[in-house]
Amino acid sequence: MKVVVIGGGIIGLCSAYYLQKSGCQVTIIDKSDGVDGCSFGNAGYISPSHFTPLASPGIVAQGLKYMTSSSSPFYIKPRFNLDLMKWCLKFYQNANEKKLQQNIPPLNNLLHYSREKTIDMAQSLNNTFDLQLRGCYMMYRLEKTMEHEIELAHHAKELGIETVVYNQKEIQALEPDLGITAIGAVLYPIDGHLNPTKWMSALKTHLSENGARFLWNTEMKGVQKSQNKIKSIKLNTNETMECDHLVVATGAWLPSVLSQIGIKLLLQPGKGYSTTYGNLDKNLSKPAILVDDRVAMTPWGNSLRIGGTMELSGINQDIRLPRVSAIVNAVNANFTELDLPMPSIEKIWSGLRPVSPDGLPYISNAKNTSNITIAGGHAMLGISLAAGTGKIVDDLVHGRTTEINVNAFNASR
Repeated sequence: MKVVVIGGGIIGLCSAYYLQKSGCQVTIIDKSDGVDGCSFGNAGYISPSHFTPLASPGIVAQGLKYMTSSSSPFYIKPRFNLDLMKWCLKFYQNANEKKLQQNIPPLNNLLHYSREKTIDMAQSLNNTFDLQLRGCYMMYRLEKTMEHEIELAHHAKELGIETVVYNQKEIQALEPDLGITAIGAVLYPIDGHLNPTKWMSALKTHLSENGARFLWNTEMKGVQKSQNKIKSIKLNTNETMECDHLVVATGAWLPSVLSQIGIKLLLQPGKGYSTTYGNLDKNLSKPAILVDDRVAMTPWGNSLRIGGTMELSGINQDIRLPRVSAIVNAVNANFTELDLPMPSIEKIWSGLRPVSPDGLPYISNAKNTSNITIAGGHAMLGISLAAGTGKIVDDLVHGRTTEINVNAFNASR
């Protein structure tokens, strides 16, 4: 079977990995040069602890409060855009307790399933991307945040997820060199982390060595259909490529690519920022999320990546320095012994997360075209959900029953 995967990010590469294992002839197409994108600069978390979808009770009110600050972790650029308005309305409709309780079980199942597949992939690829299963701290400095995180920990236990709650003295004993100001933390031992750049590199090398074709700086510019099937795709290079099955995994560009096929999808690009410090004398022993500040921290040896924000400002790579400064200041406020400097603009990375209006990804076959599979909308869980999504895509392409129920992720919902 000739399968074309549009999108060379982690979702597209994991899909190609499993499709190739099933004997498919795989071509990966991406409009970039394959050396940057949302999959490269993120925190690299494998996080079953993140079982709560982004659309949840209280998030809208919190977002409106954040909107008053130029350095807040959330921002929507005011503009007249019909797709954004539709997305915001749908998000508002989904941010309630009933919808939350409906969406937690399928997301939780997918997170655990994907963790298992990531571990399997690490074993198959000799763990060249540094997967480590050390857990992740959820740190807090405010009493109300502590109450919320401990409540989440109780919910996690109901789902069978182990948690450990530390008080101020205990967390400082675990990380004695950093000058921690947190009043406590919840540790999720099940969580892991990896180096996303190394994972991307390992997958590209493996795919190439096993016969996959990569077309970088290439875009789809139309399709040729017969009845309800794609027969071939047209590229911006004037090439026409035969296609038995098309997988669309283009991240934040999912709506624009699918619109060429007549498929409409609600999705917004959510910009995040990160920067990485090297040669640190002191570092965390395991990843941490600073819950009050919405900042993620990932240690790799003597290097540390910090990142955060959710900025809905359309497709652009503009860097808003006050938001980056807020991330650095939050880390220094939580760890008085780190004293991280503000990075130069050349060392600031930004990427566009694909955010669906209910916080769940889209993973399904297309409704009216029998040989198109859609995989996207993973928001901040792209790395966590990539391996599991890739295996599900492979099953969907081959018409197999998926190993977990994926009805909640139908792109037509």
